[in-house]
Amino acid sequence: MKHFTNILYVLDQEAEQPCGLERAVALARGNQARLKVVSVIESLPAGTPLEGLDLTTDDLQAASLAESERCLNALVEPLRETVAIETKVLTGKLFREVIWEVLRHNHDLVMKCVGYKPPMAALFGSEDLHLLRKCPCPLWLGRPQDALNYRRVLAAVDVAPLGPNKEQAQQQALNATILDFAAALATSEFAELHVAHVWTALGEPILRGGMIATPAETKIDAYIEAERRRHSQALERALADLEVRAGTETMQWLNPVRHLPKGSPREELPALATRIDADILVLGTLGRTGVSGLLIGNTAEAVLQRIDCAVLAVKPEGFVSPVAA
Repeated sequence: MKHFTNILYVLDQEAEQPCGLERAVALARGNQARLKVVSVIESLPAGTPLEGLDLTTDDLQAASLAESERCLNALVEPLRETVAIETKVLTGKLFREVIWEVLRHNHDLVMKCVGYKPPMAALFGSEDLHLLRKCPCPLWLGRPQDALNYRRVLAAVDVAPLGPNKEQAQQQALNATILDFAAALATSEFAELHVAHVWTALGEPILRGGMIATPAETKIDAYIEAERRRHSQALERALADLEVRAGTETMQWLNPVRHLPKGSPREELPALATRIDADILVLGTLGRTGVSGLLIGNTAEAVLQRIDCAVLAVKPEGFVSPVAA
């Protein structure tokens, strides 16, 4: 299963409290991982004199940096009793500075807090959306109201048996990554593991809508049921592969709860998360497009706009961030 070794926690300057920081410390301790806590300050134009003052913007930048370092160290110092924590103040645009820090130092998880309810709808057009789209490593977005210990972890996979072989292989690899992270998280949190695949039967609206000559209703029902079984079997294969990686004993303890809602992921996943009272949703970004694909900029963005829990978003293997190092 997946474990983190080099965690980067991004302090939200606008948050009233550093939500998720205790979780980052616990995660670093449990994984014996390195932990770095950073804050990001605005970059001022260099060398600009301030009219009427014997100061320049360089002086303001230095003062802002010193104060941010002081505040950051004061925040982190009490937590250093349990785990070693590195601190750093970055200067510039938050999403770029965070991604450059990830690329420079090979961080394998970024943790950050978003605002109060609605937890994810408010992030679009913000730094968080840039991170979701461009951060090369998994991104954990938490909320101030999150419980310290998660009770239910929901993993969303796309096991639809469609598409070219290469695309299928990429999606299977992403599914494996999602399940590995979700299983590791559920194990470390002593939480329930729920696994969901939202499916559709190809052509059902056309068959039922009378747009073409169709067979008897009973035959259509049989076709839909056959499609459901096919998707269910694909989900079972993905979980069987997880058992090979995690071990039978771990899988018996996790005993994942299967969910096969039929419909649109953008509607069904948020509804399911609410129904089971999920604490965190683990999903893939930049997956394959299509009816059931999860793709930032399309389905996954629509899911995140409706979700009411924390999110762990993972990229497919080989993803290269458009933000240059």
